[in-house]
Amino acid sequence: MKLNADLTKRALVLSESLPWVDSPVVGVQRRMLERDGDEMATRATTIVRYCANRSFTEHIHDLGEEFFVLEGVFSDETGDYGEGMYVRNPPGSRHRPFTRDGCIIFVKLRQFGLDDANTVRIDTHRTAWLPTDIDGQWVMPLYQSDGAKPEHVALVKWSPDLVLPAHEHPCGEEIFVISGEFGDEQGLYPAGTWLRNPAGSAHAAFTRSGVGCVLYVKSGHLSQ
Repeated sequence: MKLNADLTKRALVLSESLPWVDSPVVGVQRRMLERDGDEMATRATTIVRYCANRSFTEHIHDLGEEFFVLEGVFSDETGDYGEGMYVRNPPGSRHRPFTRDGCIIFVKLRQFGLDDANTVRIDTHRTAWLPTDIDGQWVMPLYQSDGAKPEHVALVKWSPDLVLPAHEHPCGEEIFVISGEFGDEQGLYPAGTWLRNPAGSAHAAFTRSGVGCVLYVKSGHLSQ
């Protein structure tokens, strides 16, 4: 399967309009955003929904796993990860995940550099927002790597009625709208939107009156 697999092209998915598709594991459903390959994909970005009392067998992350908990509590041997938790499991890590009451996670698989050995656990509901030089914009840094696959990951919060200056993404940018809505020259992006802007792209983002947003933003990882 190839779904939004060409990283040189813009990709847009309004995930809330997609049906939930059953995975091979009973009680686990998916909304696929990007994928290169079948069940053993070489790259995958997915929204995954677990019914209550579901679990996976132990598995290894040969090229890493990154996830953000959107709803509920996702667990493994190392702990419980509630709504707003950001987690990175590096290449070579393994776990046996489960959920007691059900959950929904945004997850990215097999997208780490082999030199990225960092384990990350951040509760974004307990982490401070930092002001920026733009009024109405705050940022919460989550991860930065300058390795073979450089990337910067952060949550970004925009207040309503904000107009940002046009800017370029020299090494690409990926956005998932956690809450609210924003727009640019090409449209409006409500909660659940996944957007990938390739290296060299540019846009001028804005929010409308009465509607701000919180975004997951990854940049630098799509360099040509």
